[in-house]
Amino acid sequence: MAHPHTPDDRLARALTAASGIDFAGARLNPVSGGCINRALEVAAGGRTWFLKLNDAAALPMFEAEADGLAALAACDAFRVPRPLAWGTTDDEAFLLLEHLQLRPLASAEDGRRFAEALVELHRDTDEQFGWMRDNYIGATPQHNTPHDAWARFFVDCRLVPQLQMARAKGYAGALGRDADKLLERIPALFLDYRPRASLLHGDLWNGNAAIAADGTPVIFDPAVYRGDRDADLAMSELFGGFPPSFYATYRSAWPPAEGYELRKTLYNLYHILNHLNLFGRGYLGQAERMIRTLASELLR
Repeated sequence: MAHPHTPDDRLARALTAASGIDFAGARLNPVSGGCINRALEVAAGGRTWFLKLNDAAALPMFEAEADGLAALAACDAFRVPRPLAWGTTDDEAFLLLEHLQLRPLASAEDGRRFAEALVELHRDTDEQFGWMRDNYIGATPQHNTPHDAWARFFVDCRLVPQLQMARAKGYAGALGRDADKLLERIPALFLDYRPRASLLHGDLWNGNAAIAADGTPVIFDPAVYRGDRDADLAMSELFGGFPPSFYATYRSAWPPAEGYELRKTLYNLYHILNHLNLFGRGYLGQAERMIRTLASELLR
């Protein structure tokens, strides 16, 4: 078990300079859970903050996270941990965030409230798909070049970069020629379905969702962009899912259009390819199965 410790002088000075808060003599308490960044609670002057640390080269990732959190906060659908400061020491990048007391979604009421907030977030729409800057999905760069057409955006900015990375890692043969054929046929999925460019969390699995002490829904660790709202819904079904009341409430308020199940497989292929690229061969079989499912529908 890790024990609280004091930040080194460089980190304390950098945090103080960036935030205006005196972190001399602060206490750092490591927090478990993340696999990309080091996470800590920071106590100083009778208050507590949440701190992420990584190598100095990771500063753009923290800058993008702060941008995404600000965009979600501006929508005001969810409570979002406020980014307070970010920067680097000689060898570390840091992101200092508001500390919130959180618990996982568990009850039917939790699911209902979270769904109502997500509907509100998704009703924040714009004309173009993408975002004003690139950001990250996990530790992977995520391209957000604005597009007028959703299908072209999803092919060019989501699937193509992931497939290129997978092939560079030696998975080309396993993923097969069907992947290239799919890229050509994906626009056919959207001939009769024209999604709005909704504000999306972008990485909406249950580990990035919580409930605050007062019952308010909270989201964090975003990969924000504007896209089909079904992409958020689809990812919510990966890696454990949300309470049944979440899906019932969301679908009652704003039912997905016909064809959602196939779109869900398409959108989640992006995340499974990303896990393949980040974490290795354990996700290869799932990626292959998803490509075969899509191929059986789109390449007939």
